[in-house]
Amino acid sequence: MSKVLFSLLLTCVTVIQTNNLIPWSASRKLSWSDFTGSPDPRSTNAALTSSNINIEFGYDEEGFQYSIKCSFDKNRSWVRIKNNEVLAHEQGHFDIAEIYARKLNKLMKAYRFNAKTAGTDINQLYENAMKQHRLVQQQYDQETDYSRNKSKQQEWLKKIEADLKSLELFANYQLTN
Repeated sequence: MSKVLFSLLLTCVTVIQTNNLIPWSASRKLSWSDFTGSPDPRSTNAALTSSNINIEFGYDEEGFQYSIKCSFDKNRSWVRIKNNEVLAHEQGHFDIAEIYARKLNKLMKAYRFNAKTAGTDINQLYENAMKQHRLVQQQYDQETDYSRNKSKQQEWLKKIEADLKSLELFANYQLTN
């Protein structure tokens, strides 16, 4: 009986130093010292948050296990303009990634295991969740005008908080079967 192990990343990074990754935590908010990357000279953004949603899974004929990780990549995240509004906006991006890690966990828990199609099925669940994740991240930037629209920014932060709360049951996604 052989086990198959797959790993998917939101961003294609060959090697990520684990000490450069900060796992999402409700008790640990981002600070400007976490943004250690160099600003992109082609970008006009005040800052950039690079987050990863990773799933590893293994299965055999009898069932499957998986583990999801949501993390902030310090080396790929950068800042030009440091103020509280921009930092709150960037935390919002990281929190949205956590929402989609939880949504992925919800999808995985609902998945009806089939050994013949598991690899394809799980890859498809992941790709669909990540497509939605990217769309919401873009919508967040557009509607808040990258934190400059203060009323929309506050609306989004409340929505993000409500979404995190509504998905609390799916927050424990480290190793599940």
